[in-house]
Amino acid sequence: MKRIFLFTCLFLMFMPVMAQETTKVDRPKLVVGIIVDQMRYDFLTRFYHRYGEDGFKRLLKEGYNFENAHFNYVPTVTAVGHASVYTGTSGSGHGIIANDWYDKFQRKMIYCVDDLNFKALGTELEYEQKAPTRLLATTLTDELRLSQNMRGRTIAMGLKDRSAVLPGGHTSNGSYWFVGKDEGKFITSTFYMDELPKWVNDFNKSGIAEKVFKNEWETLYPISSYDESIDDDNPYEGLFYGEEKPVFPHKLKTLRKDNGNFDLLKETPYGNTLLIEFAKSAIKGEKLGKGDFTDFLAISFSSPDYIGHMYGPDSKEIEDTYLRLDKDIAELLNYLDKHIGNENYTLFLTADHAVLPVPAYLSSLKIPAGYFDYPKFRSFIDELTNSFYGANNLVENISNNQIFFDKTRLSELGLSASEVAERLCEEIIDYPGVNKVVSAKTLQNTNFDRGILHHVQNGYNQKLSGDIVMVPNPATIYVRETGTTHGSGYSYDTHVPIIFFGKGIKKGRSRERAEIIDIAPTMSNLLQISFPNSYTGRVLSEALK
Repeated sequence: MKRIFLFTCLFLMFMPVMAQETTKVDRPKLVVGIIVDQMRYDFLTRFYHRYGEDGFKRLLKEGYNFENAHFNYVPTVTAVGHASVYTGTSGSGHGIIANDWYDKFQRKMIYCVDDLNFKALGTELEYEQKAPTRLLATTLTDELRLSQNMRGRTIAMGLKDRSAVLPGGHTSNGSYWFVGKDEGKFITSTFYMDELPKWVNDFNKSGIAEKVFKNEWETLYPISSYDESIDDDNPYEGLFYGEEKPVFPHKLKTLRKDNGNFDLLKETPYGNTLLIEFAKSAIKGEKLGKGDFTDFLAISFSSPDYIGHMYGPDSKEIEDTYLRLDKDIAELLNYLDKHIGNENYTLFLTADHAVLPVPAYLSSLKIPAGYFDYPKFRSFIDELTNSFYGANNLVENISNNQIFFDKTRLSELGLSASEVAERLCEEIIDYPGVNKVVSAKTLQNTNFDRGILHHVQNGYNQKLSGDIVMVPNPATIYVRETGTTHGSGYSYDTHVPIIFFGKGIKKGRSRERAEIIDIAPTMSNLLQISFPNSYTGRVLSEALK
């Protein structure tokens, strides 16, 4: 009897330990989040036959690929994309509603990551005072650190400040971005630390940026083999200062003086190569993946966006950019295999938005496309308000396809903002180039569960957004002489890659629709941590083991 009693006591004593062992989370040592700025999904398929085996092809063959992944909001721009990937929600939830937007409380345009309460570290440039202050939600990176009592490390990096600040979240151990001009180095702000780490200073002093920049931009392979793009010499592409034609080779050594010196580096594929070298230095310098807790490395490749804006997605420059980026991705994967171990890290790759082909090029092919003249539209709005209300100063700002009223002026005239908005909407819908228009009141009181207005509603923030939101026609952008842009809710801007790879990930693919806001909850589920506090996405469980 005593033996039975003793056995029972011992069993009860060790049962919690046994239960804990059976439920222990087998997390990766390192999570790597990759965002390629302005990557369309079809860049994976269009150039597939030219990729090597160790880059994009490896991710597709060994990882889980969502072929029908989209953004479900507007505007599809860099800041909103990065915030949405890492928070699992859209601008309606995380508060980043554009790159720059009109602040109706301060009555001026503001930038998404500016914060004058902090100083730049690594440069004397005052305008590099950055912080994630305007990001209202927690991020995947925040929740990972919180779940480990702040003992894992998060490092975020990109050539653009917003591409580093927003993924790092509020608890980043270091978010770094690249400053060009005559400096050519990575910097941060006092939001994160009091001084740059030694490994960052060493990298900046190493001359790697200059070494990378010494290459002329010639095609990686004979240009005659670049048959996935249009003619090199065409009227739809932009020029660097000092060039007469938008053709290879681009002679960077002579062009850099008149093109911002190291700023020019960002507009070439070598910006990606530089970022890979900085990522490797971060892994080594921060000892990422070497401790007892899970670390996070967020990398944003910004150069494809700079290049895409100037040349468009059908250019030989973009084809060459992705052939070179494929090699950079392979370099990173091989480094992770060697220094972290291929069973010790989990990686995802996506984009912050895609991009529209150059409208002028589409028009030349008789595909409907065009340009929207905002100054002309502003004159139209002033004429309307003058005609209806005897005042042409009722509109305070028009930006990001939104109209903001001067509420003080409306009050002086005894006008209701919602009534004025509805009346203007009735007129704006007939304006050339406008596809849809909706008032703030309608967005607050109607549920659009599909279509372009569903995207508008997801991007609308009741506190921050304007009084009227417009949707231009498909393939319609603001006036520019050459090149292209993005920002719409149409498929050419929303369809991007989502690939999961590494520890805890199945091999396979899905043709079912997935959304970019699904990435953060999916990774949270894999890591068994709390989801970001404002997430609206779902877990893509088919990708997880």
